[in-house]
Order: sequence, then structure tokens, then C-alpha cells
Amino acid sequence: MNGARDLRTILASAGYSTEDWSPVTTGESGATVLRDEDLTRYAKCVPAAEAALLKAEHDRVEWLTDQGVSGPRVLDWHSGEAGAVLVTSAVSGVSADQLPVADLGAAWGHIADAVRGLHELPAERCLFDRGLATMVPVARDVVGRHAVNPEFLPVEQQHTPPEELLASLEPEIARMLAQEALDTVVCHGDLCLPNIVVDPETLKVSGFIDLGRLGTADRYADLALLLANARETWGNEERALAADTAFAQRYGLVLDRDRSNFYLHLDPLTWG
Repeated sequence: MNGARDLRTILASAGYSTEDWSPVTTGESGATVLRDEDLTRYAKCVPAAEAALLKAEHDRVEWLTDQGVSGPRVLDWHSGEAGAVLVTSAVSGVSADQLPVADLGAAWGHIADAVRGLHELPAERCLFDRGLATMVPVARDVVGRHAVNPEFLPVEQQHTPPEELLASLEPEIARMLAQEALDTVVCHGDLCLPNIVVDPETLKVSGFIDLGRLGTADRYADLALLLANARETWGNEERALAADTAFAQRYGLVLDRDRSNFYLHLDPLTWG
């Protein structure tokens, strides 16, 4: 997006005015994200060259709604020469990353239940793929273009050339593909605390947001990101390990740290 004039043009092409919306400054989406005055709707705006990516998110939002999973609903869609606009309903509540640590602890079991429910959707019905056959070429492209954002990498990897990081994963890909074939589920694709909305009163999950990467993959593509992201909130390693164990017990699995580490290290190489 080149500026306010482009944004006005894109919104006007869809019948909206910038006066009705305020910018959302949080989040890492490449789109311009706006919300209306009463906080019931969000609009994502992109130039025409990026309309296909936004349409992919539109399709995922509609599909997940049809599966009965709580999240945003598509309210409007417009794509034209000026750009594209996706308007969705807001999900009531607060992002899980905004919860005090005690409340996150109380919500943690509900989060595990919600993630398990998402992963229990019939994968064969899902129209979208984000498995390794899709994401490894994305990583190779991002690394090849020198487009990796160092801030997305684990702290201990931020001074290692991305080419070396990807090379260290390459020998594991065949084995992980075999694991994925045995354990493919419907994944959120960017399952971090900001993308999980929680009712601040009941501490139950209100829904998942930012669904642009939803698709079938190994469940650890989600679990690795969520557990790593939550570690930033728990405050110390002992509490984080206890939270990992509690999540795994509630979700119903024994954590596979090898698979988790692979996906945790692959994901930052796919953004750019």
C-alpha cells in the first residue's frame, strides 16, 4: 500500500469511506487493517497485485464458518482494478496475548480444547493445503530472495544466515513428510496467542482470527508455534514446561519435541 490516497481509492471502489474506519496498528499482516467505530467489523485492504492472497483468506474464513468453528464471518468482499477489500465481523473478546498470566493459565485448558476441536475437523474435507510440499518451497523462495525477517527467528538463530538454517532442516524433510502423512489435520497455520480470542469473563475461546494460512498439515505446525509463543507470557522455563505438559494432557497427546522443533524452525523462513 503506497499511502492514504491508495487506501481511499481502494475503499471507495468498494463503497466505503476512510472516515468510517480507524487503522489497526497491531499485528504483522502485510495488508492494511482497519476497524469500524463500534468495533464490530474489520476491513483488510490490499493493492490489486495482492488480491489473490486476500481472496484466499476470504475463502478460508467462509470455509471455517461452514464447519461450525467460531471465528470471523465474511460480511463483504470486493476486488477490482484499485485493489481488494475483505470485511469480516469482529470476534468478541480479547486476544489471548493480552491476558494477564493468571488468566491465561485459567484459559489454557479451554485453548487446548479449542485447538483440539479445530484439529479434529475431517482433514479430507478441507479445501486448503499448507503441508510441507507447499511450505518448504515457500521457505526456499523466501530464503533465496533474502527476505527472511530476523525478528521472526528464535533469539538464538537471529545471527545465523537463513541459508544455513534452511540447510540444517533439509535432511529432516523426508522424515517429516512421512510423519505428516500419518498425522495430517486441519491447522490454523499461524496459531499464536494474538490469533486466539478469549472471552475475558468466562476465559473460554471465542474464536480464531487471521485465517490466511489455514489448511491441512502436521498438527505440530500449529502446536510448535502456540507453545513457543506462550512461553513469552509464562515468564520462566519452569512455568513454561508445566504449561506445555498441561496443554498436552488436556489436548490428549505426548509432546514430540523433535517434530515441534522442526516446525518451529521452519515457520520463520516462510514469511517474506
